[in-house]
Amino acid sequence: MMHERRIAAPAGARRSAVARSAPAVVAGTGRTHVLALAVLLLAAPLAHGQGYAAQWMSKVTQAARTLSYTGTVMVRQGANFETFRLAHLYENGEEAEKLLSLDGPAREIVRTPQEVRYYFPDAKVVRIEPRTIRNVFPSLSPEQTANLAQYYEFKLVPGGRVAGRVTEMAVFDPKDGMRYGHRFWADPTTGLLLKSRLVNEKGDVIEEFAFTDVTINAKLDRDMLKPSWTSVPSDWKVKQGGPGEVVLKETDWIVNKLPAGFTKIMEGFRTFPGRTEPSVHLVYSDGLVSISVFVEPFTVTQSQVGLTQTGGLAQYTARSDAYRVVVVGEAPPATVRQIAQSVGRKQ
Repeated sequence: MMHERRIAAPAGARRSAVARSAPAVVAGTGRTHVLALAVLLLAAPLAHGQGYAAQWMSKVTQAARTLSYTGTVMVRQGANFETFRLAHLYENGEEAEKLLSLDGPAREIVRTPQEVRYYFPDAKVVRIEPRTIRNVFPSLSPEQTANLAQYYEFKLVPGGRVAGRVTEMAVFDPKDGMRYGHRFWADPTTGLLLKSRLVNEKGDVIEEFAFTDVTINAKLDRDMLKPSWTSVPSDWKVKQGGPGEVVLKETDWIVNKLPAGFTKIMEGFRTFPGRTEPSVHLVYSDGLVSISVFVEPFTVTQSQVGLTQTGGLAQYTARSDAYRVVVVGEAPPATVRQIAQSVGRKQ
């Protein structure tokens, strides 16, 4: 299942939980995992007014999407570290992007306005997915804008140097134990994210993204963003993927114990590739991260329940009568567990 969290990044599906129009970094072996990250834009502190949050996030998305840049990025998930070479081009109102792994399993990700291709040369596999619109954060209602100020403490402080550039750092500290803390370092001139950290209640780093070198407003040739293979080699396997189609409509399902500050931003039915029956898909956001809830018929092959976690992305699977409930998001395990165990039919 694909979680629609901050399905984007400069930095996922990618994500905190969802939609950055910036580079998405892929980690993991044999599968793709979108690390959704946000971009910082320098402006007045959040405490200056609730309306600032929406303004800030709008500018964040714009900065990440409309800049051309190239550099080396380090991604950390727990104790795992990986390095990628990134090139992002904005030209004639469209984005293109290429991400190349520099260590670990060989991978290459190429994004065009129409599709995303994931190349795994060691396995001789290429995965092709339709390009979906990515945003740094979900669209916010006035209620969510107010929630951001109510459930996070915000401050802007000097951030030191990142990738040879002086930065300022935005700090979002949660006021409860139901969400993680966020640290964003940005270039004060352009607003481009240079470093991001997700931290738990102890201040331990769960996920981190950072440029080690970067060129902003780079003059990029489109050939630099083309795949290393002009065509898919004949002995490779081509896999078609993607999140599937979603039909927005009311369902019979509800979260009875939703953590304070989260509101529903999407409800509908999603049909995943290879499946005939659609799954219920609900998405909730607190303005900074999103959490997805999936409900589908329970089968013996899907009997496993409980918690799994990769970096800051937690997934909790539960059973509700004859149905399987899967909750996934960039939130503490207690949060996804509470949501999963309280999903039920509307009365």
